[in-house]
Amino acid sequence: MAERSGYEGLKLENQLCFPLYACSKEIIKQYKPFLDKIDLTYTQYITMMVLWEEKQIGVKALGEKLYLDSGTLTPLLKKLEAKGLITRHRSKEDERNLIVTITEAGEALRDEAVDIPMDMGKCVDLSPDEAMVLYQLLYSILGKISAKGE
Repeated sequence: MAERSGYEGLKLENQLCFPLYACSKEIIKQYKPFLDKIDLTYTQYITMMVLWEEKQIGVKALGEKLYLDSGTLTPLLKKLEAKGLITRHRSKEDERNLIVTITEAGEALRDEAVDIPMDMGKCVDLSPDEAMVLYQLLYSILGKISAKGE
C-alpha cells in the first residue's frame, strides 16, 4: 500500500513539539539532584521562584505566571504549606480569591537555592547568545499560544 504524502507530518522527526518535550524532560531531570538538596520538586521550585520575587500573590495570578491550572496548583501549594514555606488565606476584599504568602522559612530557602541557576548553566552548555536566542524563541511561542487561548 502506498503511503499518503500527509503521513510525513506524523513522523516523530518532523515534530517541533517532540524535541521541546524531550528537552524539557531532560532539563528537569538535570535539576533533580540540586532540588533534592532543598527538598523541592521542579514545579515547587518554580513556584518558590515566583514567591521569592513577589512575596505574596493570588492563586489565579500564580497559575497564569506558571502556566498551571488550579488542579495542579492546589496540591502543590498544600505541600509547600505543609513544609512551612508558604501560607494560604482568603482575600479580605474578595473571599473567592486565595492569596499565597511566603513565610520566613520560605525566604530562608532562597539562600539555599541561590546557586541552582548557575549550577544548571553548567549542565546545559549554551553560549550566552545561544541561551538568549532560545529564551526569546520559547517565550515567543508561549506568547503566541497564550494569545490564541484568549
